[in-house]
Amino acid sequence: MEINYLKINGFGKLEDKEIKLTSGLNLIYGKNESGKTTLLKFITSMLYGISKNKNGKDIADYDKYIPWSKGEFSGKIGYTLGNDKSYEIFRDFNKKNIQIYNEKKEDISKEYNIDKAKGNEFFYDQTHVDETLLYTTSVVEQQNVVLGEKEQSILTQKVTNLLSTGDDNISYKKSMEKLNRKLIEEVGTDRTVGRPINLINDKISDVSNELKLLESYGDKKEEIELEKKELESKIESKEIYIEVIKEIKKVKEESNLDEEKIKIKNDIKKEFSEKIDNLNNKLNASNEKKDVKNKSDKINLMVIPILIILSILINFINVNEWIDYGIILGTVIYLLVTLTLFLKNKNRNKKMNIDSKEARLGLRKELNILEENSSSIEKEIRKLQERLKNKLQESNALFKSKYSDKIDKNSIDNLFNNQSEELSNLLNNETDTRNSMKIGLNTIEIEEKDVVNKLELKSKYVEELESLNEQREELLELESAINIARSALETAYNQMKDQITPKFTKDLSAIVEHISGGKYKNVRFNDENGLRVEKENGEYIDVGLLSLGTIDQMYLSLRLSMLNEITDEKMPIILDEAFVYYDEARLNNILEYLARIHKDHQIIMLSCSDREEKALKTLGIQYNGVEI
Repeated sequence: MEINYLKINGFGKLEDKEIKLTSGLNLIYGKNESGKTTLLKFITSMLYGISKNKNGKDIADYDKYIPWSKGEFSGKIGYTLGNDKSYEIFRDFNKKNIQIYNEKKEDISKEYNIDKAKGNEFFYDQTHVDETLLYTTSVVEQQNVVLGEKEQSILTQKVTNLLSTGDDNISYKKSMEKLNRKLIEEVGTDRTVGRPINLINDKISDVSNELKLLESYGDKKEEIELEKKELESKIESKEIYIEVIKEIKKVKEESNLDEEKIKIKNDIKKEFSEKIDNLNNKLNASNEKKDVKNKSDKINLMVIPILIILSILINFINVNEWIDYGIILGTVIYLLVTLTLFLKNKNRNKKMNIDSKEARLGLRKELNILEENSSSIEKEIRKLQERLKNKLQESNALFKSKYSDKIDKNSIDNLFNNQSEELSNLLNNETDTRNSMKIGLNTIEIEEKDVVNKLELKSKYVEELESLNEQREELLELESAINIARSALETAYNQMKDQITPKFTKDLSAIVEHISGGKYKNVRFNDENGLRVEKENGEYIDVGLLSLGTIDQMYLSLRLSMLNEITDEKMPIILDEAFVYYDEARLNNILEYLARIHKDHQIIMLSCSDREEKALKTLGIQYNGVEI
């Protein structure tokens, strides 16, 4: 595969850029912070898309590479595969859908698999290389090449990993040790103690034994429920009977109030009758007094003529002149006094007669009012008595209708025949009986609760047993998965060792011989001794004894040599500041190696210095220079 050109409309700091690439070696030069790493990300994003998720990073790639100018976030890439088919890809990073054109400029986007999360997987369908595999093989960044001397053992291990598993980050021995340790620690075996599978088996045994002890509580619960139901029914009936007593008692008490009202009104009527009698007596007494007074006045009037006649007779008798004069004078005085008193009494009696008449009229009026009130009270009493009678009858009929299906009608009649005090006593007795029943019910409920708790415990044990069995199954599944992984790892390792590793060791032997000037030749790898290299004298030594530079170049060369194993497509080799810390000799060495050994791959080098350009010119290696 070769990338023909890149058109960047907007991606991070890059804007309106067009880069043409050729087969062979391409050197893209740019000062620090000019966008070389951004260009690398643009290439991979065009092929695989860009993620909007952080995936453990501080910021998602999508947010990181939004154009600084806030312009169009898009671009285009053209490439040709090993089958000579050319493609152009246009991608707007703000949209999921992309446009894929073949060499006839036909849109063939729908011909490839669409993944909901990753989008159109056209490049994987074409090359069978995913983004992760691309970054572990053909894309080489500075941090994946340069290692300090103290990390030499790590670098040696990476080379060993590549030879044994095909992945520089995966060690067969360590992976197998991790799987074995995972099996022991996370599952356990029949020979272990205190491991998950052992603990689960012990718990399953304990819970199963507890369940056997709780089996008898099911029948006991049914007996208690039946007894409870019967007692609750009796309490319900008793509650209804008590309620009826209360309601009838309330009616009787209200009736007592009506009877008390009738009694009060009878007392008022009696009081009115007494007042009427008193008024009648007063009227009679007043009439008798008037008759006596009239008789007295008549007598006084009759005495005056008698005295006048007596004075005249005495005067004719002529007994004694002085005596006559005295008698006449006395008679005259008496007449004057009597006449004066008569006239005075007459006026007074006239006034008294007037007052007495008004009093009698007042008494008569008061008497009429009292008689009217007495008649009104009598009507109210009759009305109350009638209402009380109807109320009792209606209440009786209402209770019989309301409780006909719960209480006998005769019982209701009997209750209505009781007085309030009798109903109160009956209510107390029935309440005491009801309370005793409730105490009995409470005892049953306590017993029931105990049984229910036991059964809930049983249910809990059943659930726990199910959970334990599920956990056991999960552990067994994990054990099976670990064993499958162990088996797969061992199978893959054996295949790698038998088929791939010999080729890698052969390549490494050539690489070591080349970069050491024949000082070291054959490279050997086995489980017992690991990675070893043969000296000129035939002695095998540990690779770790080689110089860091030699190991570094071995690692890079071995990593690149894997390209031919992962896909039939000749993937481009992209080197981002990969040699910034190489000295001049090592730089010349690796550039010559790349140009000679990987001449059938397109190579794209990104650099911020002119060291690579000078070295290429010195070595006479053809290249395409691009400046950004």
